[in-house]
Amino acid sequence: MVGKVVFIGSGPGDPELITVKAKKYIETADVIVYAGSLVNPEILKWSRKDAEVYNSSSLTLNEIVEIMVKKASEGKLVVRLKSGDSSIYGALFEEMWALEAAGIPFEVVPGITAAIAAASVIPIELTVPKLSQTVIITRASLRVPMQGSIKDFAKMVKIGATMVIYTGIHIIDRVVNELKEGGLTDDTPVIVVYRATWPEQRIIKGTLADIVSKVRKAKIYRDSVIIVGLASDPQQIKNMVRSSVYDPKHNHSYRPWKVEED
Repeated sequence: MVGKVVFIGSGPGDPELITVKAKKYIETADVIVYAGSLVNPEILKWSRKDAEVYNSSSLTLNEIVEIMVKKASEGKLVVRLKSGDSSIYGALFEEMWALEAAGIPFEVVPGITAAIAAASVIPIELTVPKLSQTVIITRASLRVPMQGSIKDFAKMVKIGATMVIYTGIHIIDRVVNELKEGGLTDDTPVIVVYRATWPEQRIIKGTLADIVSKVRKAKIYRDSVIIVGLASDPQQIKNMVRSSVYDPKHNHSYRPWKVEED
């Protein structure tokens, strides 16, 4: 009898932000393979005492796949814990394809990615009615080749998009330079969130003119997201925003047209 592999997005850090479905799978799993460098180990407290637990942070892709295929082939339920959400920088395809080739069934359970967690702890909306209707999630890297660049995407921020940048905090000076090369000005608002929802989380607010010095002063070099755009400064846009969905002059199928009394 062949078992099953369940890919679980374990969220940004706070164990209570994992889904109910994910928790149930962790509690019943025979085998757990977790990304120890990013997944909060507190989540493992829900696992069975007799569950086999593997930390994937020191393993290669082939080693991870070998464990999952072997254990699932023995009829066991294998939980693969990834940080945030598996579909955002989760290297999900490579593991899925390997399981498909081995004939192992699998399921994906979503989680909360760092961009959403960061927005909630600031707190801000990543989309702002009438001003910012597009969210760009991208990453920065010195070593890994990328299709498109932060400079290219900065042009979208210039016309109203919100950009959330992963894995860029260690090269934030380069990130800022690319944003400026893309047309953004020094007064563009920026927020850096370090380890969102963890006890040690930190929020640093600034602009393209001063965010590098603020981050360096705080000695933050990893585990952060950088949020760029109008949404990063809610005070600046406070009097410019009103959602049409809840505007009494905007009717839709769930609510007829209403007139507010003075």
